[in-house]
Amino acid sequence: MPTIAVIGASTDRRKFGNKCVRAYLAAGWTVYPVHPKEKEIEGLKVSPTVAGLPVEKLDRVSMYLVPARGLTVLPDVATKPSDEVWFNPGTESVAVFDTARDLGLNPVAGCSIVSLGVSPDQFPDA
Repeated sequence: MPTIAVIGASTDRRKFGNKCVRAYLAAGWTVYPVHPKEKEIEGLKVSPTVAGLPVEKLDRVSMYLVPARGLTVLPDVATKPSDEVWFNPGTESVAVFDTARDLGLNPVAGCSIVSLGVSPDQFPDA
């Protein structure tokens, strides 16, 4: 199964960081939520860092952090090889993309949920 780390995963089902976890689970991916304080999201164990994930490589990373915060976690994201790092709407900036490329990451701008062929609206808030 393909793997994804969701950076900024959330317990709040109204947030896209939670909808992403549910969308990728529904699509059959192995999902690794990443959040510095949460312990469990949608029944999955949460890691505070990408470096702490129990895999050697990720197929995809999906970012749900504002650009200033995203810049601070990109070095951690770069600790695991990944095919692509998706910067969802509101997470991207020139500095974020430049830093991602400098770290050897492959940045992609777009909604990682929509890239699965589904809409975030398919994952209700309740």
